[in-house]
Amino acid sequence: MQGENIEVELFIPLERVASGGEEEVRLNRPAPCRACHGTGTEGGVAPKICTACNGTGRVTRSTRKEKEHILFQQISICPVCHGRGSMIEHPCPECQGRGNMEQEESFTVTIPPGIEEGMALRIPGKGMASPETGGASGDLFVVVRTRRDSRFERAGADLLRQHIISLTDAVLGTTLEVPTLGGAVSVTVPPGIQPGEVLRIRGKGLPEFGSDRHGELYLRIEVAIPVHITREERDLYKRLHAIEKERDDSFLTGK
Repeated sequence: MQGENIEVELFIPLERVASGGEEEVRLNRPAPCRACHGTGTEGGVAPKICTACNGTGRVTRSTRKEKEHILFQQISICPVCHGRGSMIEHPCPECQGRGNMEQEESFTVTIPPGIEEGMALRIPGKGMASPETGGASGDLFVVVRTRRDSRFERAGADLLRQHIISLTDAVLGTTLEVPTLGGAVSVTVPPGIQPGEVLRIRGKGLPEFGSDRHGELYLRIEVAIPVHITREERDLYKRLHAIEKERDDSFLTGK
């Protein structure tokens, strides 16, 4: 029987998703005891073969019904060795005869550029040990997750970011210094931009997995409405309100 597989999660920053590279994975798992080399016996000597099952770990009981010419066979776990197929007379004092101990191990995995969210990297033979002597170990699956980032939200190969501007900047337009994974870039906000409008910055997202293309950076613009204003600002807003009302009245009357 092969041992069970192990699945662990690895959280990496966006910069590692973009560039790829090596990451270290640490986990605790049962590994062969170093004192007995997995035999479970003191000194690592080979355990004796169970004579009750001849080392198979199973016993077979046969019953024949002559009239029907039918042979019934019942296969069960050996009650003497409990399925091990061997007997340990002097258990290893380190692992108490289990043959394995909980140990911390570290593995290095290679992250491909643009790795997709939730993709699993397989490390053969680094899972749980087989429950049977001589059986193959399971595999280790490292599920890669993107670490939370205060600057961006990931959407596949695209990156999303929200930027808040003032009311006057929304009306008159402005220039923003926007962070990207490759450094800050200047983005022009056109005059009269509306709250919730999205600007696209080409090629500033993540690399697409298995491709030479890059995703986009989408900048969502929100407008901050002032809550506390000075008397001078209030007077200016009142003046602006009067100008807007006069313009609207002229439009309605056609003058």
